[in-house]
Amino acid sequence: MPRTTSAAPRSADRPRAALAMTADATAAVLDPAALAALREVCDLAHGPALDDFSTERARDVLADAEVLVTGWGCPPLDAAALAAAPRLRAVVHAAGSVRGHITEACWERGIVVSSAAAANALPVAEYTVAMILLSGKRALESARKLRAERRRPDLPATPRDVGNFGRTVGILSASMIGRRVIELLRPYDFEVLLHDPYISDEDAALLGVRSVGIGELFSRSDVVSVHTPLLPATHGLVNRELIGAMRPDAVLINTARGAVVDQDALTEAAVQGRLRAVLDVTDPEVLPPDHPLWTCDNVTITPHLAGSLGNEWGRLAELAVAEVARWASGAEFAHPVRREGLDRLA
Repeated sequence: MPRTTSAAPRSADRPRAALAMTADATAAVLDPAALAALREVCDLAHGPALDDFSTERARDVLADAEVLVTGWGCPPLDAAALAAAPRLRAVVHAAGSVRGHITEACWERGIVVSSAAAANALPVAEYTVAMILLSGKRALESARKLRAERRRPDLPATPRDVGNFGRTVGILSASMIGRRVIELLRPYDFEVLLHDPYISDEDAALLGVRSVGIGELFSRSDVVSVHTPLLPATHGLVNRELIGAMRPDAVLINTARGAVVDQDALTEAAVQGRLRAVLDVTDPEVLPPDHPLWTCDNVTITPHLAGSLGNEWGRLAELAVAEVARWASGAEFAHPVRREGLDRLA
């Protein structure tokens, strides 16, 4: 579909592009093959990626740039940065959230924005489903116990509540990641509940789940998986009351942001052994060395690894290259970020 936005004008040849991210992000996401693919669809500025828009080199690069390929650590594209980039018409983010660098000045300029959030959603959803299945079998706890005791357990004596047959999984937020989790859960024998105030009962039914209130989600689910973006309205959303309503030995999985959950309430419940938790994020991101959650056998903490890592960065690069190619051809982005609705995105 031809572009109708005012952001369409660009050079007659391949668009001039530049990278804006940290050196570490460049090395991780844009390996030599990815950079070669990017250079096939645009005229990429030479030299390292920009991580500071105030330098003389940055001003020289920005003066010609029509599209920026951004990544982790990109500085804010505020009015001052945009003043140095009079030809800039598009931003392609080779990562998830654009909230750190896309400013109101970008929308006022009419700059079109794309994000690789869809590519990053898949590994998070895969991690979540893996943890749902492992927690149902109590695999993580059993592995720790086996390592400590080094003897075969009495498997026929396994409690009837262990396993993944007929369990109830609650998804908090039909975000991009939440929807991927729902999709990946379809082959399994789960009842899936959803709470999202922006999703109607009819829309939930189309997703193959049942929409419920947030209280019912927490009280009925064997596993609650948090996929809510951290916004002012969601800070501490998973509060003491909701945590207290969870079934005994239920599991809370958080791959969103630590501050969405009342961590003090979660810690109390975990220390008391009332519930289990799988936390890929905490608040702060790395807990103090003496924090009680470190020594809870019913809590698994991972170092924010659910998102793209290792070879999964290649998926981000492929999406970014494809988006630059689409924009260069005059097509709309396949993965646009819209100004409207941005207040509900991570």
